[in-house]
Amino acid sequence: MTTDTVLVVGAGPAGLAAAHALASVGAPVALVEKETRLGGAPILSGYAKLVPSGEWAKDAIGGMVARVEGDRRVSVHRGCTVEALDGEAGAFRARLSDGSVVEAGAAILTTGFTHFDSINKPEWGFGTFPDVVTTTQVEQMISSGRGVRCPSDGRKPERVAILLCVGSRDRQIGREWCSKVCCTVSCNIAMEIREELPDCHVYIYYMDIRTFGLYETKYYWRSQEEFKVKYIKARVAEVTSNGEKLVIKGEDTLVKRPITIPFDLVVHAIGMDPNVDNPRLATTFGVQLERHGYLDRGNAYGALGETARRGVFVAGAACGPETIDDSIAQGNAAALAAFSLLAQLRPVPA
Repeated sequence: MTTDTVLVVGAGPAGLAAAHALASVGAPVALVEKETRLGGAPILSGYAKLVPSGEWAKDAIGGMVARVEGDRRVSVHRGCTVEALDGEAGAFRARLSDGSVVEAGAAILTTGFTHFDSINKPEWGFGTFPDVVTTTQVEQMISSGRGVRCPSDGRKPERVAILLCVGSRDRQIGREWCSKVCCTVSCNIAMEIREELPDCHVYIYYMDIRTFGLYETKYYWRSQEEFKVKYIKARVAEVTSNGEKLVIKGEDTLVKRPITIPFDLVVHAIGMDPNVDNPRLATTFGVQLERHGYLDRGNAYGALGETARRGVFVAGAACGPETIDDSIAQGNAAALAAFSLLAQLRPVPA
């Protein structure tokens, strides 16, 4: 017998959107989140202002969390994972790590991504020098209200470098994909640093700038023209220290000459890795992985978010680098696809 409950796995932006969309049309939802807090990376990693809305993550995503937590049609299972999913579309049986069982007609995987670990790029100084940090750490500095500071001694930096494509578009370390959001997020962070520290010089080292769509004007050009952020098209060789300052050594690829510039703070614009749990998730839910390790989508021109297993859908950064806004849109689309499938599977009244 078909059950109307939909199992949503992962409570980041896509999962919160899917859960709310389903509950809004009367479908009961079982929302499973492995962490003890809902909100995914924007909340757990302490993001600051979101691109492109400019809203604080704690307000925008926090509002989505509150909306779901306050909906009686959504049962939330925190600190939980799905250990097994048996049955078929319309009649799945999910066994959770806390020993409980969820009967569900469909499942939506919104399990997100893992931030690239800059330790895997040791020549660029992370883990060696305390003033080499990641964009996520800078977001945390901004969202905490303390402002951007050098971790080594708490001073305000006078010169900051942001290195793009750390853990993206790098075949040497097995990261061939573009992480889609890093350029825009870096432009935004550069402007926030300049806004807080108007005497600080901010440089962005890039291979290419990919502020796609309408982000070009709002972030790339605005950061240069209004905030005087400087862009250097370069191939970075290493980040080292002269005893007082961090030193970036590389080649300016526009003029074909070596450059060596000292900085107080160096920021790695880290990319998106596939969720480390994806191999287990693929086995548990009977879905496929694409070649880089993300969850694989099915036919994009059929039911949005479908996978190789009927009744199991996927949305957001679980299936590739994605923006928060598009993750939310995909969560809504997957909710519609799941709801539509369950309507088709219900017995027709005599």
